Amino acid sequence: MSKQPVKRGKAKPRKKAKASTTKRASRPSKAVGERFFEPVLCIIDVVESSEERVFGLSTADRLKRQFAQAGITDVLDPTAASTRNGPVIFVRGDIVIDQPLIPVLAKRPNLLLVSDEDNDTRLAVTLLGLQADDAIALLAGDGPGPDKLKLLVRSPSGLEVAFWKGLRKRETPYAEQLTGQNKPAIEWRMFMGTYKGATDFVTKHVWPRPAFHITRRLADTPVTPNMVTAVSAACVVLAFWLFFSGHFLAGLVAAWMMTFLDTVDGKLARTTLTSSKWGDIFDHGIDLIHPPFWYAAWAFGLMQGASSWSPHTLWWLLGIIIAGYIVQRLMEGIAIKWLGLEIHIWRPIDTLFRQVTARRNPNLALLSVFSIVALPDWGFAAVALWTALCLGLHGIQLIQAFSAKKAGGALESWMNVSAPVQ
Repeated sequence: MSKQPVKRGKAKPRKKAKASTTKRASRPSKAVGERFFEPVLCIIDVVESSEERVFGLSTADRLKRQFAQAGITDVLDPTAASTRNGPVIFVRGDIVIDQPLIPVLAKRPNLLLVSDEDNDTRLAVTLLGLQADDAIALLAGDGPGPDKLKLLVRSPSGLEVAFWKGLRKRETPYAEQLTGQNKPAIEWRMFMGTYKGATDFVTKHVWPRPAFHITRRLADTPVTPNMVTAVSAACVVLAFWLFFSGHFLAGLVAAWMMTFLDTVDGKLARTTLTSSKWGDIFDHGIDLIHPPFWYAAWAFGLMQGASSWSPHTLWWLLGIIIAGYIVQRLMEGIAIKWLGLEIHIWRPIDTLFRQVTARRNPNLALLSVFSIVALPDWGFAAVALWTALCLGLHGIQLIQAFSAKKAGGALESWMNVSAPVQ
């Protein structure tokens, strides 16, 4: 059932909307005349408080966590905000907003953020706290217009902040009012927004739909991302033991389970805003270390009678795979340190090649195909050949990048074609 906006009266303008929280900032209230420069947050209930939750969080709690991640931890109610002689970000309590938009709101004074779907739907505005009455009226669709307040009116698509370097992708951020009708679409949009733009084809095209349903269910439980990562680590050990014992198909089941959980843990952390430094180290540490151990276990499993090939041949194949893996990782580090960007997001062809390059998931796909037809040794040889080929291609890629930098200066990702907000 749709909810009606709170009607505003002329006699008592501050009761037209209320804060979604009664908690004030930890700092004591200040005199009106004192000037502040750091922005604070004020969440406004333009409509009746919604019971809708997205990935286990109410919209108000989600907003507080998002702004806290951007360094804005003080939350004022409208009364406290109205006495603040400094910037306040007034945000409707019934919206969901993409993280890249929050620094824009924090840094750009007099910005009115509206919906891409309906430019008449006002979502957030940055004004002086002394203008709280105008801000609240504005978000309720009432009061003085943006022109009178000299506001810059922009929708997410008009802010030109589509390049998200942290996730290596170009994507227009979202900001929408949450309703019962659009909640499924917003959840899917929010979930897909946590994906990296440059990744392998399994993560990009196979796992999203099942991972979405699992993540959404886990978000309403006490299960944490680190718990999921711990189960993923157990799958790493199980796959290693099964490969080492020559049980390749069973080991592949455990390995694919690990790759699936490796998708879920990160998505659960980002959608519930519970990412942590330790969780990042735990997750990425496992990702970085385990592939060579799997390849070694596979080789030893073949040597124990699963292949007629000589140990000498298998040792050579293992050496190619592990050396190729290490050198490719070093190349990626060189690109970041000396070229200033991840090599996989330099050109469109580099991002496309990342989907199939010789990393864990594409290599597991090769091993799976050959193991299904009872040729695990040929699968191992295919991984070695593909690793050597990709190593050569990455070498050419790196040479081209250094040549381009020498000829034209700093390199820039093809995804980053936006200009800063003026």
